[in-house]
Parts: sequence; C-alpha cells; structure tokens
Amino acid sequence: MPSLTPEFLERLRFTPNQASTLRQLGEHRGRQELFGRQRPEVLDSLRTAARVESSESSNRLEGILASRARVQDLVLQSALPRNRSEQEIAGYRDALDLIHETRADMPVTASVIMQLHSLLYRYLPAEGGHWKMADNEIVERDSSGEVLRIRHRTVRAHLTPNAMDELVGQYRVAVNAGLHDPLSLIPLTVLDFLCIHPFTDGNGRISRLLTLLLLYHFDYRVGRYISLERIFEDSKETYYETLERSSAGWHEGEHDPYPWMDYFWGVLLRAYQEFEERVGRIGTGRGSKSQQVRRAVQARTLPFSISELEQDCPGVSRDTIRQVLRAMRDDGLIATRGSGRGARWHRVEPNQ
Repeated sequence: MPSLTPEFLERLRFTPNQASTLRQLGEHRGRQELFGRQRPEVLDSLRTAARVESSESSNRLEGILASRARVQDLVLQSALPRNRSEQEIAGYRDALDLIHETRADMPVTASVIMQLHSLLYRYLPAEGGHWKMADNEIVERDSSGEVLRIRHRTVRAHLTPNAMDELVGQYRVAVNAGLHDPLSLIPLTVLDFLCIHPFTDGNGRISRLLTLLLLYHFDYRVGRYISLERIFEDSKETYYETLERSSAGWHEGEHDPYPWMDYFWGVLLRAYQEFEERVGRIGTGRGSKSQQVRRAVQARTLPFSISELEQDCPGVSRDTIRQVLRAMRDDGLIATRGSGRGARWHRVEPNQ
C-alpha cells in the first residue's frame, strides 16, 4: 500500500522537533524496565485500570456505551453481557487480553487481524473475521446519525483481500529490511489499515488493537499500563482530523502522513509521561523520580556533581539521574564542565 512502499518510506524526512520526539520516546522505552523493577507492586493496579479504560474508551469512540460499573464487571469479573453494547465491549476485552497474553506469538498477518475481528463478534449473533462484502466509506455523522460528509473513500470490497495481503507483506519487508524506524512504520501501518477499511464494522477498534500489538513487537509496552484508547478518546477531534488530513490523496500515494504521525507520537509520548508520573507518584508520594531530580537541580545555585544529586534524591537510581540530566542538557537548561568523575553540572540562565 502507498505508505509502506520503499519509495514512499525513502521520501520521509523529519524536522528537528520530530527527531527530538522520537529520541524522547526511545528514552522512555529504555526507562520502562527500570520503573517496573523499582515499583512492581504499582504495575498491577495500572494494568487493571488500563484494561477497563481501554475497553470502555475504544468502544465509546464508536458510540458503544455502557456504565463504568458495567464495564468494570465485564472486564474484571468476566460478567456475561446483557445487551449488544455489552457484547461488543466483552468482545474487545477478549481481543485485548489475547494481545496482552500472547503478543510474542502473534505476527502481523491477515489471519491474525481476522482473528482479532472474530473476537470482537464473539458474543454477537453475526460472525466476525471476514473481509467486507460491500463497499464502505468513512463518513461524518450528526447526533441523529445522518451522514454529513464523506471523510475518505476506502478500498473497494473486491480489492480488499489483495490490499490486506499487500499491507502485511510490505510491513514485513519494511521491518525485516530495516527500511525505517519502527516508530514510523507503526503509525503508517495503522493509517493504511484504516484507509483500506477492510471490515464492514469494527475497523476503528481493530486499528487500536493493532496499534497495541505493533508497539509490543518493538518493546514499547506502555499500552499495558496506560490506556492509549483513553488518550485517543480524550483528543478525539484531533484523532479524526489528523487521520482525515493524512488520508487525503492516499489512493494516489500523494498523501501527507505527518499530521497523523505527529499526533500518534504525541499520544505515545503522553502515555509514557503519564506512566512515569503515576509510578513515581504512587510509589513515593512525592511526584515522579524525574520530577524529584529536576526539583533538586533547580534548587542548586552552584555547580554540582551526580553524587551530590544522589544525596538530594534518595531512592532515585544513578541511571535515572543521568537520564534526567541529559534531557535537561538537551533542552538547554543545564550544561556540564569536565568529564568522568570530575564532571560538574550547572544551571544555564535564560540570558546565557
């Protein structure tokens, strides 16, 4: 499909701000194991909350509603669904749990995507797991359900099986050949999936499940603890707007992927920031460890060493302190003099 061809990927160019965002996401990925080891007791509560929020928000984005109490019963107690909305929420729960539990054994293939769709329909009379049989379009509706306008004309039904085979094939080639950073390939794969719109219903929910699976494959595990679906819902106007902007000209391969990619990276960055903040706050009662280090730096008026910061921040590892110092240096807030054990850090005033 257009976004994953070698020619399209070769044309991608990133601004300094985009490159900085990718660097920050890589640093967050590097720290996620550290946070998990330091506060393992916190992760269970975050996992539980994320399961509920993901099942609720992903369905609510599609107008599928249930009370928070019923969503909790369905997700945490595996209660039996009572109506169609609850049937759809329970199906999403099962697909979500499958990804969390067996992600390492779930390659990105057409059959796996159909399996996830089949789980969405697990409690419904209709059977899922089949490509669409009739053409469909992405439309904008008013509060009464009337179509206001067409956002995107999707791939025709009779072309969908080949389009999906091409999508997963080009994704596999791009990954194996290292044609681009995974943080580029993931949002582009999701964009192409949504532009194809291979199912009669459930495409949005499958795209968010696919997002989680792809992130897992490259060790971005924040979706296990922070609901990405909730963040998508919190910013749903931008979510739909950027998808529409990036899908314009998609069939001709002339689309602009950057609005969607920038938004996607922003969602992921917010999730990691929330993860670190919540782990730190719950674990220490004093805010995140990164915030502790930043406050300690801001309180110092004279040059200082890492050892001195360790004394100011008991319970914060040297690796975390170094990571925060590097981030603050890159942001122009501090600078270093010397190297090795004799290195001294100092704040950079705005007029310097």
